[in-house]
Amino acid sequence: MERQNVIVEKSFQFALRIINYSETLQGHKKFIVSQQLLKAGTSIGANVREGQGAESRADFVHKFKIALKEAEETEYWLLLCKSSETYPFEEALLVDVRELILILNSIITSAKRNAKR
Repeated sequence: MERQNVIVEKSFQFALRIINYSETLQGHKKFIVSQQLLKAGTSIGANVREGQGAESRADFVHKFKIALKEAEETEYWLLLCKSSETYPFEEALLVDVRELILILNSIITSAKRNAKR
């Protein structure tokens, strides 16, 4: 039985929801923010997946740091949507990206700590 990788699954499911939300934004003619959010929000999972095949612990940490940066950028775009009166907003996406940020930070910290042993 294969063990489920939480960050791989959560980042993939998040990307699917970001795609749907981006389409909602496009329907409201919010094209620029939609594109930025689509790129950043789907890149989180792509970098996590790349990290799974890392050639070294340093490469793994590097890929996860990129995923973290993308998650932080996604949070920024979502906060803009939340703060704008003319944008639709989904609170659950903000909650989920913040959870991803916490998980990614934890993984990076743990990988760095284990590298020093």
